[in-house]
Amino acid sequence: MKTYTLSAPAKLNLALDVTGTRTDGYHFLETVFQTISIYDRVTVRLTDTPGIVMHCTQRFVPCNPKNIAWKAAERFCEKAGYSGGIDITLEKHIPTQAGMGGGSTDAAATLLALQKLTNEPLSQQQLAEIAVTLGADVPFFLYGGTAYAAGIGEQLEPLVPFRAKHIVVAKGKKGVSTAEAYRKIDALENPVHPPVQQLRQAITEKKPLAEIAPLCGNLFESVVSLPEITQIRQIMLEHGALCSVMTGSGAAVFGLFKTQTQAQDAQKRLSGTVPFVTLCETIE
Repeated sequence: MKTYTLSAPAKLNLALDVTGTRTDGYHFLETVFQTISIYDRVTVRLTDTPGIVMHCTQRFVPCNPKNIAWKAAERFCEKAGYSGGIDITLEKHIPTQAGMGGGSTDAAATLLALQKLTNEPLSQQQLAEIAVTLGADVPFFLYGGTAYAAGIGEQLEPLVPFRAKHIVVAKGKKGVSTAEAYRKIDALENPVHPPVQQLRQAITEKKPLAEIAPLCGNLFESVVSLPEITQIRQIMLEHGALCSVMTGSGAAVFGLFKTQTQAQDAQKRLSGTVPFVTLCETIE
């Protein structure tokens, strides 16, 4: 049967702010997304047996309707009128509960693979409509690169590609519950909002990295209090990071470095401290 495999990239939120809450409980966001060279691998195969089957290389990732990629396949089938079988294999490399979009990128890759395998029955707008029902990050992953997003993630504006070749991403042992993080955000009084619009403008104007990095920030840092995050940020800054910022609702932290040597030194130092640390770069 027909098979299609995609590399599904992780993302960073170079800046992330929460600006309000809708009556249905969804939160209004402002963020600058950036895809990076850390990937899951998603393989989708059409089968003769109706229904969805899922496999994953990480045993603690659910291979059932709770998985966002499974939900993506279900909603694609409903919208496209496809009634055949679907077999999905997730080869995971993006850490979970990291704020790097691991589940969302898998869902977007599943949608794109099914669109390809079934001869593109849906418009790009229809794919985007499915994506926004799955999560705030999923619409972005249909495109990738550098983008400003607002609303609940559905208002996307591609930006001039942001290029950073020396990035360190690290995550400690503990994860962050997105739902709990949002509850704490809702309880904040007089929060200090990151300068998302200034960052958006700086990227548009192609400002140098040294001017862009200080504009990176994340409102969730004010409510997520994990000692590991504090330690990671401190080590990155001690090794010359131009900024060290948590991505998404946590718990991964990224550092932007001017030189490869600085980034490698920070990675080496962190490798003895946390279970996940890697060098990467931005991708378009």
